[in-house]
Amino acid sequence: MTIERSEPSTTADERTMLEGWLNYHRNTLAWKCEGLTDEQLRTASVEPSTLSLMGLVRHMAEVERGWFRNVMADEGMGPIYFSDEDPDGEFHLTGADTWAEAYATWQAEIEAANEHAARFTLDDHSLGKHRRTGERFNLRWIYTHMIEEYARHNGHADLLRERIDGSTGD
Repeated sequence: MTIERSEPSTTADERTMLEGWLNYHRNTLAWKCEGLTDEQLRTASVEPSTLSLMGLVRHMAEVERGWFRNVMADEGMGPIYFSDEDPDGEFHLTGADTWAEAYATWQAEIEAANEHAARFTLDDHSLGKHRRTGERFNLRWIYTHMIEEYARHNGHADLLRERIDGSTGD
C-alpha cells in the first residue's frame, strides 16, 4: 500500500480546508507506519517511554472515537484500548498486538468520524459533552483540535520512524 498525501487547495472554503488538513495529517501518520513489521511498529522510543508507532495509531483511534462519536454525536461508545485501571492502555502493547488490527480499528473510527461530521455544520454544537469537563464544542473546534492532535503526534512519529530505520521526511 502506498499512502497518498496532498495538501488542500489554497483557495478552498473553510470546511474543505479543515477536512483536507485533517485528512493530510491522518495520511501522514499512516505514511510514517508504512512498510514496517509489527515488531518495528511496536518498538518503543526510549525507555522508560512506551511510545511507539502502533501505540500512536491506537491512541488516534481512541481520539477519533472520543471527539466524533462521543462528543459530537453523543454515541456513548466505550474505550477501545484504555480503561480506568490502565488509562494509557493504547500505548501498552504486547507481542499479540498487530498492525492489521490497529490499522483496521483506526480506519473504522475515521470512517465513523467522517460520517458523523457530515451531519453537522461547522457552527453546530456537539450533542454530547466532553467526558472530563462537561463542555460542548462546535465542529470547527473539533476539526481544529484534531489537526493539532495529529500534527503533534506526527512529530513523535517522525522521531520514532527515524529511530527504527533511519527514514526521515515531512
